[in-house]
Amino acid sequence: MQYFNSNTVLYMDGQFIKATEAKIDVYNQSLHYGYAAFEGIRSYHTHNGVRIFKAKAHFERLKKSCELAYIPFTWDIDELIKQTYKILEINHLKDAYIRPLVFCPPKMGLDVASTSNLMICAWEWEPYFGSKRLKVGISSYQRPNPKSVPIEAKISGHYVNSILATAEAKRRGFDEALLLDMNDFVAEAPGANIFIEKDGKLYTPALGHILPGITRAAIMMLCKKLDIECIEKQLSVEDLKAADSAFFCGTAAEIVSIAAIEDKTFSTKWSDTLGATLLRTYKSMVLEKQNYEVII
Repeated sequence: MQYFNSNTVLYMDGQFIKATEAKIDVYNQSLHYGYAAFEGIRSYHTHNGVRIFKAKAHFERLKKSCELAYIPFTWDIDELIKQTYKILEINHLKDAYIRPLVFCPPKMGLDVASTSNLMICAWEWEPYFGSKRLKVGISSYQRPNPKSVPIEAKISGHYVNSILATAEAKRRGFDEALLLDMNDFVAEAPGANIFIEKDGKLYTPALGHILPGITRAAIMMLCKKLDIECIEKQLSVEDLKAADSAFFCGTAAEIVSIAAIEDKTFSTKWSDTLGATLLRTYKSMVLEKQNYEVII
């Protein structure tokens, strides 16, 4: 995967610079300790032009992540959205994945940062899993305890847990992992939330041990519009085994079908599931093919 070339431009600390010329100090706190916050955002080429989906919500969550980790966040969100559109324009990107990153300056100590830097880059990226139905393995790694780190923040260091779970799943022959929480309830995938369908209703893990995904929230909003009952609750492995279907969702993944979890194969045809209905509606929403309110 090539994320940039000699012509790629990114935004760093108020300036547009070539990606090949961007530099960071190797003594920075983020590199050594994972002390940084980031977002994943998508833009879409709609009939109304290029639109960044839920831009304000993503940048507000970035700010919240920084606040929870005591990382200074001094930027105006509306200005960041404006500059993000400029990044897309400069790089001739329409359907793109956007990565803002707030990182910290040189410091070998473990006290909080007094200043921070901000970078925004973008590249073309298809849905993370493509359109394949996933085989999922339950990870031996747990989602971090919310008493150890702020689970609702997208902190860079948290994703070592995600990398380990993904690596383990692939070594076991699965496409992706599913992590449980400290009490062995279903949490989430390494980079996506999960929904299961049972008897015409959707269920998703309650907040507390999961990242409150922006795509997750969009799906729950669509459920209300489509009169689909969606219930937030603690889910057990037994609930997974009893489900009729399941899917992951996230900005990178969008909505992707799960074919099996461990030895449980979902026999319901994907096109007949609530997940497939939501995928079609979600695509219509992000492409502005229907009169949905889109935050830009």
